[in-house]
Amino acid sequence: MATDRISIRVNPQLRRGLHEQASLNGKTDSDVVREALESYLVERGSSFTCYDLALKAGLIGAARNAPRDLSTSRKHFRGFGGSKRGNSR
Repeated sequence: MATDRISIRVNPQLRRGLHEQASLNGKTDSDVVREALESYLVERGSSFTCYDLALKAGLIGAARNAPRDLSTSRKHFRGFGGSKRGNSR
């Protein structure tokens, strides 16, 4: 898997703590930073619902002049998908 290199600046105390954690766990400084960043991003990402993400992406309200219940009412799905005969709901 290809990876990108990034550089960050940290104060000496944070650098010592990073190195200590890496040494205690038999890991590299990069491993510890990578794991911390992944954990942070997962934690931050979990606060968003699918609705929040769709709203942010501009997908909510994208259909102009459409009924407000377009995505929730079954009446708007009649004739969309499924077999054409014998599939009454």
